[in-house]
Amino acid sequence: MTGPMIIGLTGSIGMGKSTVAQMFADEGVPIFDADAAVHVLQGPGGALVAQIEALFPGTTDEKGVDRQKLGPAVLGNPDALKQLEALIHPAVGAMRMDFLEDNKAAPMILFDIPLLFEKSGAAGVDHVIVVSATEDDQRERVLRRPGMTVDKFEKIKSLQMPDEEKRKRADFVIDTSRPLEETRQQVQNTIEKLKASLA
Repeated sequence: MTGPMIIGLTGSIGMGKSTVAQMFADEGVPIFDADAAVHVLQGPGGALVAQIEALFPGTTDEKGVDRQKLGPAVLGNPDALKQLEALIHPAVGAMRMDFLEDNKAAPMILFDIPLLFEKSGAAGVDHVIVVSATEDDQRERVLRRPGMTVDKFEKIKSLQMPDEEKRKRADFVIDTSRPLEETRQQVQNTIEKLKASLA
């Protein structure tokens, strides 16, 4: 195999994916976070700010893209969303290629992709890790977020593949309904198994 093994990390909202991604980073695994890349592209001085303003006037300011204004401009409007995605996807793809180049000597790298199965990103990875938790834990975590409502949570959930289905498709499942130390142990065990498969 040339280049690093590529691991796709995914999980529905509130499952603890960011926590698990950080644990992989703590173990020295380089991580490409697609959401973080989008924030850079749309943040202050971001590469896509001017183009987004041209497409959706009034949705940006000196801080970059104002998500509160851009959201209503594209949500529920498939054509507008397509236009936005046509800008973002190639730019994120280019950042991912740079990341791959920078980390080509690493044994494994992790792509943090929230909608891995929904957007068919599973094709570009060697193994998929799904972060999961009980339904009660998920609901409780998400509803603690500022500005979150039950209605909003149900809408987001309806756009995501059911957790049970994700678990079936995963090569590894990390359960975050357990104490943090147990979750960390699962991460370390998974890394060991992946390293063993490289040997």
